[in-house]
Amino acid sequence: MTNPLVRKVPFTGGEKESLLASLDRHRDTVLWKLEDLDEEQVRRSMTPSGTNLLGLVKHLASVEYGWLCTTFGREAEPLWFDPWKSEDMSAGPGDTTARIVDFYGRARAAADRTIAELSLDDVGTSWSGTTVSLRWVLIRMVEETARHAGHMDILRELIDGSTGDHRPAPQGGPH
Repeated sequence: MTNPLVRKVPFTGGEKESLLASLDRHRDTVLWKLEDLDEEQVRRSMTPSGTNLLGLVKHLASVEYGWLCTTFGREAEPLWFDPWKSEDMSAGPGDTTARIVDFYGRARAAADRTIAELSLDDVGTSWSGTTVSLRWVLIRMVEETARHAGHMDILRELIDGSTGDHRPAPQGGPH
């Protein structure tokens, strides 16, 4: 059964197209893990470190801005939290699901503009002062997003038993 809602990495696509498709698959999964949960559930700390679904999305948004915008001298929106103090890993009192999902959407859009406008060999300066290529950053972002999507899968299973690495096909949908 083929799910039209799941992005596919092209079997014979170009490098940039394939990296972005892979990143988008994981980005979509991150958002799917929040669906049909209430504010208490998305904030529920499920590990001794306090990890929760909403905090992971907030973190991923700040990482998209950092790696794919700031690194390449692109504009990033001002943050209302300090990621250097791990404030991006938790949901504050005003961090509703809508606010964080919108923040993630803006970060994705800004990151996608950078990806569209640069070549894989273009370089920027990371937060540590290291020169990195867009290719390296895209690989890093696929790894980061996939890692946290996996964390979110475990948290979601602990909350309501839901599992999976992508949205299931609709009942009665195309096969």
